Amino acid sequence: MQIESNRTQGCLNLKLSGRLETSTAPELQAVIEKELEGTDELKLDMEGIEYVSSAGLRVLLAASKEMKAKGGNMIVSNVNDDVMEVFEITGFKEILNIV
Repeated sequence: MQIESNRTQGCLNLKLSGRLETSTAPELQAVIEKELEGTDELKLDMEGIEYVSSAGLRVLLAASKEMKAKGGNMIVSNVNDDVMEVFEITGFKEILNIV
């Protein structure tokens, strides 16, 4: 998985590509934990994500909860049909703010 990080005025933008799975989820988690300080909004552009496993879902859920706990917002965008199906089946479509 590849992660492109960009910060603008309290907003952390992460552009993701590849597979968000057991072997790559810790990398995303580490980037989020490192960069979240001082962040009011976390935007995850998932246009390049072709697959999400349960490990990836856990990272997304943890990030969403952390942002909500600090009064921030997490936005997930550009989700392809295969990943959206996973979000629908698991109930993440109702949990995450997907645009």
